[in-house]
Parts: sequence; C-alpha cells; structure tokens
Amino acid sequence: MADVELARSFGRAANEMRPVTLTPGVMKNADGSCLAEFGDTRVLCSATVEESVPAWRKGTHAGWVTAEYAMLPASTNRRTPREYRGRKGRSMEIERLIGRSLRAVTRLDRLGEITVTLDCDVIQADGGTRTASVTGAWVALHGALMGLVEAGKLPRLPLTGRVAAVSAGFVGDLALLDLDYPEDSHAQVDLNLVGTGDGRIVEVQGTGERTTLDRAQLDELLDLGQAGVARLVELQADVTGFRLA
Repeated sequence: MADVELARSFGRAANEMRPVTLTPGVMKNADGSCLAEFGDTRVLCSATVEESVPAWRKGTHAGWVTAEYAMLPASTNRRTPREYRGRKGRSMEIERLIGRSLRAVTRLDRLGEITVTLDCDVIQADGGTRTASVTGAWVALHGALMGLVEAGKLPRLPLTGRVAAVSAGFVGDLALLDLDYPEDSHAQVDLNLVGTGDGRIVEVQGTGERTTLDRAQLDELLDLGQAGVARLVELQADVTGFRLA
C-alpha cells in the first residue's frame, strides 16, 4: 500500500488533495464565472441570469437555480463526442447534482422570479470533474448574485452558505482523498461528497465498483471527504470574501 501512496500525483499523501485553484471572473460576458482547477482537471463554470422562471415555477414569487454540464471533445486523451439532448445520460445525472447542491445553499424565495443557470464545461479531465464543477459553480453563482445586489435588483445576497464537493475512495486497502483518473479507474470503492461551510452534508454518492465496504470504511471515507470540503469552502471564502458558514 505504501507504493500506492508514493505514486500519487503531485507527491501527495493519502489524505491530501491535489493543488486546487479557483479563479473567479474569467469570462467577460457571463454574469458570474470561475475556472476550477483540481490538479490537471479544469472546469470552466459560468452563470447566466434570466429574469424569468420555468413555466411550472411562475406565480410562486421564487426563483430557480439549475445547471448544465458537458465535457469538451478534447478534454480527454481520446476525443469525447459532443452530447445532444436525448443522449446525455451521465451528464444529466451530474448537472442535476450540481443544481441540487447549489439550491441547498440558496434562498430561492429571496431570489424573486429569476433563473440562474450554471454551465459547467470540462476543458481538461483527470478525475473529479463533477466535484470541481460543484465547487467552481458556487463561485460563479456568488458572482452572479452579487451582481444583482450591486445593481439594486436584490436587497441582499440570497445565499445561506458555501457548498463544495470532493471525491474519496479505496484503491487497494488504502483510503484516498480527491482521486485523479488513474486512481478512480482502479478504485474498489468510489465516493463523492457534497458538503457545506458549516460541516453539513448535502449529498453522498458512493459505489462499490469492485467490492463492498463496511460501516467503518464508509466513516473513514466520509471523514476524508469532510476534511476536503472544509478546505474547499475556505478557498471559496478566500476568493469571494463570503465567509458566512
């Protein structure tokens, strides 16, 4: 197991994340944007504000936050075909996760009948694209909502906190945080954790890829994941200045 740890990208220990960078304001025409980099994984997240809501939401005096996700053709070592409506199985599952995660920390009743759409486009994939998307999308959402506040369209920021996501898993018998692609492709158990700035869990996605796990192993992965989320939400606070839990 020591060989697995020593072979990790960026020379990191089992409980260490890859270098993470969140760069806000990278797109001129977006209402909010962020380039999220988890090691060699890079996701461009942009937020677009529309002063309308889906038909089923009209008359509720509440807004909506949703997301779309895609992998660009050259984001992997073999060309990824472009996805079109009707053939977006994995991407649809991920974009629903992103939307749920962001709505968990957004007061939709304070948003008014406004829709914010987060577009998460993977420009380079090396594992953890969904977790980078959630983390970067929150920064983009914060930027868009701050723009509404500064324009006088909202009286206050309708966010209740920060939200971020990270992966963890067992490769061999070793629990690892923030799996890159080689680790993810060989993992016996793979888990994605979405959590908030105050340590609460939004969602857990765990799969026994090659074996099952017991409760103690699940707790070990959750502990790793929550430590990772804690680092990510602190980084979000650093780049946005938003430090509410």
